[in-house]
Amino acid sequence: MHMFEKVLVAMDFSIYSQHILDNVPGIPGIREVVLLHVVDGSQPSRRGWVFEPQIENAKLLMAEKKVALVHSGNGVQLNVNVLVTAITQGNIPETILKTAEEHDVSLIVVGSRGKNPIRELLLGSVSSSVVRHAKTNVLVLHFNPLQDDTDTPPCPPRRDLFSEVLVPTDFSDSAGKAFSLVKTIPGLQKAILLNVVSRGETHEEIEGFVSDAQSKLEAMRKECDEGVAVTTHVRVGDPAEKIISVAHDDDVSLIAMSAFGTGWLRETLLGSTTFTVVRKTKRPVLVIRTPAGK
Repeated sequence: MHMFEKVLVAMDFSIYSQHILDNVPGIPGIREVVLLHVVDGSQPSRRGWVFEPQIENAKLLMAEKKVALVHSGNGVQLNVNVLVTAITQGNIPETILKTAEEHDVSLIVVGSRGKNPIRELLLGSVSSSVVRHAKTNVLVLHFNPLQDDTDTPPCPPRRDLFSEVLVPTDFSDSAGKAFSLVKTIPGLQKAILLNVVSRGETHEEIEGFVSDAQSKLEAMRKECDEGVAVTTHVRVGDPAEKIISVAHDDDVSLIAMSAFGTGWLRETLLGSTTFTVVRKTKRPVLVIRTPAGK
């Protein structure tokens, strides 16, 4: 299992950039990092279509970020490839996704906000597009909204990002694959398995679905290694709302969800449970599309 051996990190030099980098060395199985910054040259500057100063400055900043990653002290020698790309057509999300495919990465890491956060939205437009359209796994790092308007970087994480993971499941094959990936994460201390019953009209019907979910979650619990503490929850109601609530109540370090499913995890272009959770939660979210180490 190579887990997330090759990772693309999208950088925009916002105050959250260092927080993103602080989490990168702890990604399970990481060996290689593609560090990408996209200069948006689709609009002319005051002096016309001249972006060389911006590009050169970005290269200097990225070189510094590379040095910080290489000497991160996580015990793993990272191979860091720096890319500064200027675009005059298309958009930044398309460039990130294209670069991810060209370099065959197994994980894209983005922040929930960029340099121009909109308070009403908990997910910026670039990250939103990447989450929707990526063909590989995406890790979205959320930040404290109280810090949005300050120049102070977010506080360092209190624990390993992949130590206490909430795994919502609708018992579909894709959700099962997501769980299979999570339970092999090195350093996993606690897994919280959750199913949300969102159907049933009568008390008896709902009780039946709850009982069935409890039995299936118990079977999943037995699949985990003895060294991993496993908690199971069944909730009734709106799936996205209950996932966010359990993540908060159990104070998880990460939510890991499949992008696809046959029930309420089924992905649509708009309004999917997974995308709603990514957009509204304040917790980091791993959106799993393909097995790591493909």
